[in-house]
Amino acid sequence: MNEHFYAAILAGGLGTRFWPKSRVAYPKQFLDILNTGETLIQSTYKRYISFLPAENIFIVTSDEYVDIIKEQLPEISHSNILAEPSRKNTAPCVAYMSFKLLQTDPEACLIVAPSDHLITDTKTFEELTLQGLKFAHEHKAFVTLGIKPTYPNTGYGYIQFDQSSTKEKNVHKVKNFSEKPDLELAKTFLASGDFLWNAGIFMWNVKDVVNAFEKFQPEMYELFSAERNNFNNEKEKEAIERIYPLCVSISIDYAIMEKADNVFVIPASFGWSDLGTWNSAYTNLDKDEKENALHGDNIIIIDSINSMVSAPHEKLVVLQGLDDFIVVDTHDVLLICKKEKEQQVKEFLAKVKKEKGDKYL
Repeated sequence: MNEHFYAAILAGGLGTRFWPKSRVAYPKQFLDILNTGETLIQSTYKRYISFLPAENIFIVTSDEYVDIIKEQLPEISHSNILAEPSRKNTAPCVAYMSFKLLQTDPEACLIVAPSDHLITDTKTFEELTLQGLKFAHEHKAFVTLGIKPTYPNTGYGYIQFDQSSTKEKNVHKVKNFSEKPDLELAKTFLASGDFLWNAGIFMWNVKDVVNAFEKFQPEMYELFSAERNNFNNEKEKEAIERIYPLCVSISIDYAIMEKADNVFVIPASFGWSDLGTWNSAYTNLDKDEKENALHGDNIIIIDSINSMVSAPHEKLVVLQGLDDFIVVDTHDVLLICKKEKEQQVKEFLAKVKKEKGDKYL
């Protein structure tokens, strides 16, 4: 194991598209969405502990989730849990992690990745991650893992790469990052052969990304730089509480990756899904002979096809006549919607908030 390789697992998201199972107080990264016996964050941590030292794996999360992380990952040191006082997207938490590491290990090379994605081929993931970390370390480059697309998905961002530009096998120069396309544009991306899905997995030397913050996000750089001597000691919590209210809310993609010119991508296939919607869960769940995916011990489904049902294990649920539906039952909320409408879950939530307040969020 390389002692200078680190991981920052981002675990502060709300997972609103998995409502009503994912709630503000207990979002999807802490749930066993696919009925595997492990929560998503437990699976993610297990992926990294197989090839990185435990002391080099950090969880970046919201203040309110620290106790959940301690419960689900009791083996992780409290000092390896970075608690954000407010949600400001991914750029501030990358700056926090990078400035903190720079004080203790100037040679640190960091992978930043979400806590709530599915990866089934962990061996290939490990190989490509180590390749990316070594490349970033040796070439002072920013590296991302781009997923080879299998269909024209409109819910992902895309990365266009230069197929002829390689510094080493399977490492290509990034041309640009593209936002979520409409269907026709997604089909064009797929047909071109030089676009990949953006999985939000990034690698770099921490001193290089800190320099990039100085160049591209000078205001945020100054906020963290002014407090750099207060990291890794008893003053850190108060320092972060001073910094975060002043930080702009911006993703690391916008803040750094789309502006830098030394960005490379490794095309990858390792059974990846961002598990961003109930449809993505349906795709990855086991199904019966009529393509129904059932998550619960006491579900009886009759005359139904192509549907997904999730219900508490102790609750008997009997359903008849479903065709392409999503049914999610919790102790206080029942959601029934057509699979084709599940992208509107955020709209459902807005209506719930307007009519019922925050109780069911």
